[in-house]
Amino acid sequence: MKTKKKASKKRRTRRSKRSKLSDLPTQTQKRRVTEEGVSPVVEKYWFQRYDLFSKYDEGIQMDEQGWYSVTPEQIAITQAERCQNPTVVIDCFAGVGGNAIQFASMCCHVVAIEIDPLKVDMAINNARIYGVEDYIDFIVGDFFQLAPSLKGDIVFLSPPWGGPSYRRVKKFTLDLLEPKDGYDLFQAAQAITPNIIMFLPRNVDLLQVEELCWLSSPPLELEIEENYVHGKLKGVTVYFGGAAAGQYG
Repeated sequence: MKTKKKASKKRRTRRSKRSKLSDLPTQTQKRRVTEEGVSPVVEKYWFQRYDLFSKYDEGIQMDEQGWYSVTPEQIAITQAERCQNPTVVIDCFAGVGGNAIQFASMCCHVVAIEIDPLKVDMAINNARIYGVEDYIDFIVGDFFQLAPSLKGDIVFLSPPWGGPSYRRVKKFTLDLLEPKDGYDLFQAAQAITPNIIMFLPRNVDLLQVEELCWLSSPPLELEIEENYVHGKLKGVTVYFGGAAAGQYG
């Protein structure tokens, strides 16, 4: 039922060491941080901006929460590659659009839900930069209120992790997810489709994650994928049902 693999853990060579040195802040970069009004909370993520959006310099917009919440682009691409056939994907917590853009790049039709209208405006701008705005329907709303009326082939869940402080927790349990715990979230998604993709913190309690597949009868197929950027573990993607390897797309 369960498979586990590591993704994006390639090229851990001297080349990656050189790239780390080149990523060190220069005086010019520090000056840009000041000019762009980057807050101390965001500064760390600003230096990773091209990992978040490769087209950052073309006018990408993010608020403070977006900086530390958006899925790194290469991880979002890996997740979207599960949905290469014409598919309706529901992105339940779209934020500034990182995942929705990559799903749309695979020619999926995306229903991107976000409760914050300012983030939706930013996501629309970002989708336009990537040329995929015609593949995405952005909806300002609460996923839990909209869920009973939604229809789609795959549900993508990347709920808020509670900010950067999640890293200080030794074992991230599903009740720490926002705005509701992981069990309520999964059941709301399961009412739409059993084909579910979840992006979770790297320190998530995997035993609890495995329990989610037993909320269905028969239990859902499950695949766990560790996601790396430049050799660093950034998160865990869990594929359920038809979204698991070899089952969909």
